[in-house]
Amino acid sequence: MLSGSFEYDSDDSLAIFKDHIERAHKIDCTIVAFQSEDDHRSLELIDDTDVLMVFTRRINTIGLELDRFKRYCQQGRPIVGVRTASHAFQNWLDFDREILGGNYGNHYGEGPTVGVQIVPGAYGHPVLQGITDLESKGSLYRNTPILDDTTLLLNGITDEASEPVAWTRTNRGGRVFYTSLGHQDDFRDEHFLRLLTNAVLWVVGV
Repeated sequence: MLSGSFEYDSDDSLAIFKDHIERAHKIDCTIVAFQSEDDHRSLELIDDTDVLMVFTRRINTIGLELDRFKRYCQQGRPIVGVRTASHAFQNWLDFDREILGGNYGNHYGEGPTVGVQIVPGAYGHPVLQGITDLESKGSLYRNTPILDDTTLLLNGITDEASEPVAWTRTNRGGRVFYTSLGHQDDFRDEHFLRLLTNAVLWVVGV
């Protein structure tokens, strides 16, 4: 788990999820926590990981470590992206479109609760097993249009707009899941924790 989304307290949120998934499944999680946007932390651990969860925001990684991250992605290995993963690394913003299949264009204003609804036709997808419609206090991200080769699972709806908030795709044969949800309060919602757990299991083919 790569943590470095300071606006959303990703260290605390990922610690909650780590505890949740390790209690539910035989999974060992390691959190690599960036301390600032300019923390040039080693990403060597991802070379041997089975699935990479990304919850960083505009980290200024460069050189060998950015190349290491790109190599992981270009090898088609499993990825789960959370919220600000759409702009995870400032020096590779194309990660959003090239790997996640997204189209991040900032977000709507803070305030209105986002109603999260399962897309008709997505019922039965393994990532949605045991999931009901959700609510999120996080601002709605502007993602339209996502790539044509994505499979949309969840839409976020406010009085102002409707946007895709969770989808899957295949990258070089490997499975990818992304959600623009991930506000601190989302990690206190059992259904959101289940959504992420299902996503981790799905991307590794379990």
